[in-house]
Amino acid sequence: MKYTTTISEKVKHEIQRFSKRLTKDLTKPKKKFIHQMLFGIQASRDVKLSNIARSLEEDIRLIKTENRLSRNAQSTDLTQTINENLIKEVKRKILNDTVLALDLSDINKPFAKKMDYLAGVWDGSEGKPARGYWMTQVSAANVKDETIIPMYQELYSQEADGFESENEQILKAVRLINEETQKRGIWALDRGADRRILVEEFDKLEAKFVIRISGRRNLLNRNNQQQRVVDIARRVRCRQHFSVAVDREGYKEDINVTLGKRGGLRLKGVALSLIVVKGFGKDPMLLLTNTDKDPKNIVEIYLTRWKCEESFRFLKHEYHLEDIRVRRYTCLRNTVVLLHAVFYFLSVYLGRKLKTNILLKKILEKAKRFFEVPTFKQYAIADGIFRILFGVKWDMDDKIPKQDHRQRLFKFAL
Repeated sequence: MKYTTTISEKVKHEIQRFSKRLTKDLTKPKKKFIHQMLFGIQASRDVKLSNIARSLEEDIRLIKTENRLSRNAQSTDLTQTINENLIKEVKRKILNDTVLALDLSDINKPFAKKMDYLAGVWDGSEGKPARGYWMTQVSAANVKDETIIPMYQELYSQEADGFESENEQILKAVRLINEETQKRGIWALDRGADRRILVEEFDKLEAKFVIRISGRRNLLNRNNQQQRVVDIARRVRCRQHFSVAVDREGYKEDINVTLGKRGGLRLKGVALSLIVVKGFGKDPMLLLTNTDKDPKNIVEIYLTRWKCEESFRFLKHEYHLEDIRVRRYTCLRNTVVLLHAVFYFLSVYLGRKLKTNILLKKILEKAKRFFEVPTFKQYAIADGIFRILFGVKWDMDDKIPKQDHRQRLFKFAL
């Protein structure tokens, strides 16, 4: 048996190894489907099934390959299985101070008419209502480290059968990760997550959190009186100075801010502290937390969440997520969670040990960047893998014919 040592064969081998770890308890057809999707998404740098089918280079008609991928994608919902397996893979990396950034994003489909359960969403880039789907995404990161660890991603629609509420979608991810990580990590959430039901549930789960709160919310002060957050913030003295490096579209700018803290606050029996941050804009930034950390550490935790937001922009830009064109709801959910698995492969799996780390360096060389690789290196990794796999035929190691050890006979002996 002849083994090649080219970089493309090594990348293919690592994709297959990752796929096997992700599909331990699935049937053989599902294992093959997931392997082909993980390979095809990276080889085509796209989520459209037609382009994924072309990248596989199978010796059958293209329509047959696409039909098989479509049939497998809509047969069984793999979202929960893949999310659970990824969390189990990475849970040991989650420490007590690791930031768990939860974000609600959207996929905008303005011209779609026949996709299942199209729902109303808010297009943040355009600042107006649109039609599409919502996504719950959780990524982990450390304050002093630039590595992003994808943990959870799920597409959902409020029009789908069995949908309960947006709160339940958020808590579904929180409960799963909180259980697997044994309550380690600090959750960081944006405005909108300062709802009473979420704060109470975090307290029941004994989960630590930092949430940006709206000034219009009410909290119980030390005198057990309802008071608007903005009025509480006006009385907080901000005496602690802090310099923050903020990324301004390609260049970093140092911003000097002042911090203050007010403890002894409550929301429906949950003990909370309010951190007031002045200097980012006209109005102060208000952070609600149930931890006793220093205000500077609280701000660093919340700013780490901004670092994780780049991951969703990466998926939209690099793999054209909003150009997804499958119609069935199960197929949509499976495509999104498989793209999430690709993001994990790029961000975590390739750098997990020395052997794959050397392969990662070779992949970055193939990206052919004019300047040094940026901090968010997933763009360069995806570009390098695309160049390596372009035009390479998909196959599996177990499809290589085994050597025939049977005794050979001359013709006159037959």
